[in-house]
Amino acid sequence: MNLARRLKTERRRQFVGRVYERSLFRSALVAIELPFSLLHIFGPGGIGKTTLLREFVEICEQLQITATYIDARSLEPTPESFLSAVSCAVISLSEEKPIEVISSSSQSNRQVILIDTYETLAPLDQWLHEIFIPQLSISTLIVLAGRQPPAPAWCGDPGWQALIHSLPLRNLTSQESRVYLNRRKIPLAQHQAILDFTHGHPLALSLIVDVFSQRPDLDFQPSTAPDVVKILLEKFVQEVPSLSHRMALEACALVHFTTEALLSKMLKMLDVHYLFEWLRGLSFIESGSMGVFPHDLVREVLIADVRWRNPDRYVELHSHARTYYTTRLGQTQGPEQHRVLFDYIFLHRDNPNVRPRFIWQETSSLKTDSLQEADRAILLEMVTRHEGEASAHLAAYWLERQPQGVVVFRDTQQQPVGFILLLALHQASAEELQSDPGTAAAWQYLNNHAPLRSGEGATFFRFWMVHDTYQAVSPLQSLIFITFVQYHRNTLGLAYTFFSCAEPEFWAALFAYADLARIPEADFWAGDHCYGIYGHDWRVVPPAVWQELLAQREIAASSQAILPSLEKDPLIVLSHPDFVNAVREALNHLSRPDVLSQNLLLRSWLVANRVSAPAERIATLQSLLKAVIESLQTSPREIKYYRALYHSYLQPALTREKAAELLDLPFSTFRRHLKTGTARVVEILWYREINRLEN
Repeated sequence: MNLARRLKTERRRQFVGRVYERSLFRSALVAIELPFSLLHIFGPGGIGKTTLLREFVEICEQLQITATYIDARSLEPTPESFLSAVSCAVISLSEEKPIEVISSSSQSNRQVILIDTYETLAPLDQWLHEIFIPQLSISTLIVLAGRQPPAPAWCGDPGWQALIHSLPLRNLTSQESRVYLNRRKIPLAQHQAILDFTHGHPLALSLIVDVFSQRPDLDFQPSTAPDVVKILLEKFVQEVPSLSHRMALEACALVHFTTEALLSKMLKMLDVHYLFEWLRGLSFIESGSMGVFPHDLVREVLIADVRWRNPDRYVELHSHARTYYTTRLGQTQGPEQHRVLFDYIFLHRDNPNVRPRFIWQETSSLKTDSLQEADRAILLEMVTRHEGEASAHLAAYWLERQPQGVVVFRDTQQQPVGFILLLALHQASAEELQSDPGTAAAWQYLNNHAPLRSGEGATFFRFWMVHDTYQAVSPLQSLIFITFVQYHRNTLGLAYTFFSCAEPEFWAALFAYADLARIPEADFWAGDHCYGIYGHDWRVVPPAVWQELLAQREIAASSQAILPSLEKDPLIVLSHPDFVNAVREALNHLSRPDVLSQNLLLRSWLVANRVSAPAERIATLQSLLKAVIESLQTSPREIKYYRALYHSYLQPALTREKAAELLDLPFSTFRRHLKTGTARVVEILWYREINRLEN
């Protein structure tokens, strides 16, 4: 056996997949009449086009059919160079011209011409389309393999439409990829991390296998193999015209879909049309109804590269995208807001706690709806099937009492395929709460650890499920989680959220990342199954702070990263009596920073939301109190209270008696005005604290 034969044998031994493509090619060759004269294979760099053409040549040898393989990279894009290559490749040409040999072949004398790296022959496309190929015998099959799909001239020609077959080449499936990794003796424990990065891309798999041959004990992560990323990046992006183009590519990789508006915000450029059009023209960028997006592996490679090469730029792009989505969330509602949230959460896909438990699959075919009378039996059947009769009885109980809390997900036939039942605990009676072991446990936990204050509410995501997969990872489960985020963003006065899980440990990593605390004290039994509870206090970590917290965790790619302000000086939830006392103490020591440094208001949402650094909160509290006092002088009815407060706290007299004299008031009247004015200040501040109002 010579070396060439051994190389071929080794290549075939490692070849996996492409069952459909090989079957299509073989069936065409053995057909009485070729079903198509041109097979156009296309896909991004490294997808395996050359390897597949080698397989085609092997099939031709097995069928004893002449195969001519031409690598267009070695040719000048001229007719003369192309014909010369064909002449050299066709050994049986004798003294005749190659075009005459090929065109004179009979129907029974079938032959194949395979042209690899066809994108390099773009200047010759019209000549091949109009002159060379039409002269060939009908027994000749042309196979073109390149990065781009057929040009419009081929697809728009009525004649060629019947004679051409386009074949996009995709990544290997997960199963095929695992077969390949097993053949190359890659440790089983490393397979999932490799698949998460490569998405079955053949070249990426091959390069990582090569890394393992040099470093058998490697624990693979993209950051541990920068050479792999570099090679893949060069394969995908052969030349980037400028830094702006590079940043546009990196921005496109970071977000779910890229539009001109989003690209403009991320790059801080007014005119990005030329960059957007450049992105659209790249072979590995696809277009959809929501914008453009890169192939999965290209996205992984670009993100891994920028995070390793320029982490500051990654943080900057992430921040700009987050700002854009936050603005859009405030401008949208309903299904459109749902979609923006989906794109927002996509920014967190790189976190290892999020990736395996969230599916970024289009769910636009599903409709979110309220409960209809005909839904009840279907929803209760779902609960019975997945949780048993005891849970179904409880679900029926709450469907009667809080039907407004049901969110139904419908398919294209308008049939329920999943639902959520959100219970407003603060709207239920004591008897109703005690009738369900889940709500009873949650309410007891609230009363013991985080009691609600006047005007605050608590929601229990009591039931949530998909009709066929229950609470397992699925596109609809991901949509349910997005609904959870949307709910807490849009619900005013929401103080606490409970979330029930049939398998709480499975969701532990994701919920810890999302700052939902495990609350074993609120676990409960329904029938013969115990349900675990997670919860979040929105008074301690409000939505805006929560979003920033998750952003920092994504950037750090670690669920251990938390906001410094939350770590060093967490917010507290004051009861109304404690809040009143804290305001009075702050007024009495308004000019004493040393005393104010111990005031509980510094850790309330009212102050902490305005400034994160604890050292700056004293001045913020002083300014806030002064501003509220001064706001009273705009009301003719309250100006007398303002004067009493002014001479007591803003420009205090030596004594309260002196203040009464300055205002020419009896001391008893002054005390009454001061008491009423202080109560009014407390009332204004409490309203802002409860309702999360900035002003």
